[in-house]
Amino acid sequence: MSLLATKMSSDDLICSRKMARQNGIVQPLLTDLYQITMAYAYWKSGKVNDVAVFDLFFRTNPFQGEFTIFAGLEECLKFLENFHYSDSDIEYLKQTLPENIEPEFFAYLKDLTCKDIKLSAIEEGSVVFPRVPLLRVEGPLIIAQLLETTLLTLVNFASLMATNAARYRMVAGKHVSLLEFGLRRAQGPDGGLSASKYAYIGGFDGTSNVLAGKMFNIPVKGTHAHSFVTSFSTLDDVSSATLSHAETRAPCNLLQLASEWRKKVSSIIDISPEEASDGELAALISYAIAFPSGFMALVDTYDVKRYNFQGLPSRHRQRINGHSGYNSNCGPNGPRIQISPSIDSTYGYSTVERTLRSGLLNFCAVALALNDCGYRALGIRIDSGDLAYLSVLARETFDQIAREFQLPWFSKLTIVASNDINEETILSLNEQGHKIDSFGIGTHLVTCQRQPALGCVYKLVEINSQPRIKLSQDVGKVTIPGHKEAYRLFGADGHALIDLLQRSSEPPPEVGQKVLCRHPFQESKRAYVIPSKVEHLYKMYWSDGHICIKPKPLLEVRERVQSSLRTLRQDIKRNLNPTPYKVAVSDNLYNFIHDLWLQNAPIGELS
Repeated sequence: MSLLATKMSSDDLICSRKMARQNGIVQPLLTDLYQITMAYAYWKSGKVNDVAVFDLFFRTNPFQGEFTIFAGLEECLKFLENFHYSDSDIEYLKQTLPENIEPEFFAYLKDLTCKDIKLSAIEEGSVVFPRVPLLRVEGPLIIAQLLETTLLTLVNFASLMATNAARYRMVAGKHVSLLEFGLRRAQGPDGGLSASKYAYIGGFDGTSNVLAGKMFNIPVKGTHAHSFVTSFSTLDDVSSATLSHAETRAPCNLLQLASEWRKKVSSIIDISPEEASDGELAALISYAIAFPSGFMALVDTYDVKRYNFQGLPSRHRQRINGHSGYNSNCGPNGPRIQISPSIDSTYGYSTVERTLRSGLLNFCAVALALNDCGYRALGIRIDSGDLAYLSVLARETFDQIAREFQLPWFSKLTIVASNDINEETILSLNEQGHKIDSFGIGTHLVTCQRQPALGCVYKLVEINSQPRIKLSQDVGKVTIPGHKEAYRLFGADGHALIDLLQRSSEPPPEVGQKVLCRHPFQESKRAYVIPSKVEHLYKMYWSDGHICIKPKPLLEVRERVQSSLRTLRQDIKRNLNPTPYKVAVSDNLYNFIHDLWLQNAPIGELS
């Protein structure tokens, strides 16, 4: 079933009916035309009873890294469980395919199911590597061929997205919260839902996507937009300033309290109340009254930071402070703005003032007013500017207020940062000693901008118990033939050392026993391994028309990602110049590959 499909309770019947149109997105017709034309050619050629083995794998790790996270298995199993051509599917194919297609073929398609298919796979959430099949599909040639495109589309983006999210988690560290904010930038509704699901699997802590929260039980998070702030102009726009005290339920005038606190705080952080926006204060008061226990405010609508220009020409003023969306010093939009000594001395530039100006002052005033009413604010979000500098500044301000008013919790307010954040942004912020508690990440995460596709392929490796090999002048595209098993061998230090492919007829490697591991195509690259632990990577997930192993809940898959990553050495996971993880074949499989290669490679003729 599609990610847009979900099981719903009876009281959600109306919503279910509305979503029913989406339930069929992942279905047999979600395929390439040539799968169906090949199916007819197979059928016409009498290959109905042929039995095939296909491997689904990828050739290169994404994002210039040396690992990938396998995801999408649950959706593949749902697809197999529901595979069936409907009457309307058959009618459409009759209208679309050439007129010479025999009617009996459509009757054959109508009765097709996956009851004779066997699907073996690596556990979802596992770290995986090039050339090691993620899925092994066995069964009648025609149905196994018809599954190709749909399985690829279910695994490709899911694994790419989970890998991208896992990389963000690693650079952010385990103590920083990561929130997925990408729905509005995703490639369509199903892309947005998939991104939310697999970002969570990869290590993100929550999503702004409400439907994903409902469907996949992912924590939903969010604040408010600049439009909410700018919709208020003056303090007169506060329609109701009364808030009941959290404990006594006595009425509190939040507007009056916040105004008083703004005067007190302004003297501490050296900002005049006249420099703060009354419209912004009205907006934050209104939001606090609506969500007194969940007050998280966006604070950069007005004057993210202020510079003293003293005669600086307009072209420099615009460059420095006029573009609120400019992610200075660490974002994808360019380097940090540095004012040269010549500009500084010529135009009298003095310094960046030590405050977030209007937003931070107004937030602190409302947060302290809420405290008087028995509530604690959550924190702030910064969506533009020099995120490292501003986060440090905000934290210093919170610490100062905590000390001044004996409110220890105030120093622990959450600082959320957003604004086109990517891996490099976070690495740069780490180097600068930021004080950010949570990153809201959208575009670069959900669109996988650094690499938009994983490139999984689905290749025939055996037909009627006879191995098949695809040859190419590009050695990287030569397939590893036959029915295979995959094992992960661990070294003495407990880390994963090498993945070993071998023929299914071979005995599995054993702990403490020397194993010869060979590069599949380079004769001189070989090594003996004495494993301290051997992990068989494949489990049978689908056989005899039903799911053999029930898919794990998302939370367990999420935990599997982190535990699997911990089995890798740090140099394999590092962001810059990671060490390649080794994938090898057994000596038996190596000789088998090259014998079959020689048998199938044409012999040239010189003249």
